[in-house]
Amino acid sequence: MLVNQEGALNALIKSIEAEYLRYKALAEAALAQVPEPSLSLPGPAEGNSLAVICWHVSGNLKSRFTDFLASDGEKPWRKREEEFSPRAVSRAELMEKWTDGWQVLLGALADLTDGDLTKTVLIRGQPLLVHEALHRSMAHASYHVGQIVYVAHAIRGANWHYLSIPAGGSAAYNANPQYEKAAAHAGAIGPGRPE
Repeated sequence: MLVNQEGALNALIKSIEAEYLRYKALAEAALAQVPEPSLSLPGPAEGNSLAVICWHVSGNLKSRFTDFLASDGEKPWRKREEEFSPRAVSRAELMEKWTDGWQVLLGALADLTDGDLTKTVLIRGQPLLVHEALHRSMAHASYHVGQIVYVAHAIRGANWHYLSIPAGGSAAYNANPQYEKAAAHAGAIGPGRPE
């Protein structure tokens, strides 16, 4: 690993942060395409609504990354079961809750160095190395972002605005692949086309 005069470069932490920001941008671009009343409707086959998924992701991030290095990631104040309760929310309420969890995560990442990656944290009393906890969390977030995109696409149907390579667009993209890096992809995702 490269080292500068100030200390270890945070190349790995910055890479992890960029991937989180990619998934955050994907979810937000998908949510932006959904009419406000549909944010609270059950998903396909009576699955979780977009609001419920966002509440869960936010609650998870807030719990895991509050005092990340110092306390168990499953906080006693978290009410996980309540995150899955059906709820009717406005777009502003949904985005406030969503942003709340992501701010805690991004604040924790800002304080980490690559040297912290081999420290140990606890989740439900189980020890994990920081890098394991971050990979676990990113996989969890990306899983639920996939659900958000799927449900939003199901709601929008033919009016869906693709967030990556559109159907039939692989050859054109492969001729000029600009969005392979997380930051480029996150920056290229537009605000969607809300109604």
